[in-house]
Amino acid sequence: MAETEAKTERKSIARNKRARHDYQILDTWEAGIVLTGSEVKSLRDGKANISDAYGIVKEGEVHLLNLHISPYEKATYFNHEPTRTRKLLLHRREIRKMIGAVERQGLTLVPLELYFKKGKAKVALGLGRGKKLYDKRADEKRRDDERDMQRAVRTR
Repeated sequence: MAETEAKTERKSIARNKRARHDYQILDTWEAGIVLTGSEVKSLRDGKANISDAYGIVKEGEVHLLNLHISPYEKATYFNHEPTRTRKLLLHRREIRKMIGAVERQGLTLVPLELYFKKGKAKVALGLGRGKKLYDKRADEKRRDDERDMQRAVRTR
């Protein structure tokens, strides 16, 4: 029983902390990533950066650009290019939803987290609308107020 529970849990590789700060996330999806062998080994070592990455929809497929996976040191000359365009694996109806949102509403596909789930590399994609400066300030003020209220309750 414990073995199956351990396999279903997620092992996080990289998180995009700036995504929720810079974007208002409206919807999220889980997508598989098409990778080469040296990329998977590098991900298992935790050598990935998704802070500059973003998703695009072209020709009915979703691709992830600027996802940086460092080259695997022990690989031969068949190593991968660190920032190549990677195809994402999604259901057709999910892709149609994304096409509508990205093209008509002008929203952005932002990777939120890169992780392994049941041994497969997955990415959590968020559909985001860029926040304005005053939105960021309002969120920060709200968090500060909540923190102050929690402190006041604890000291009583």
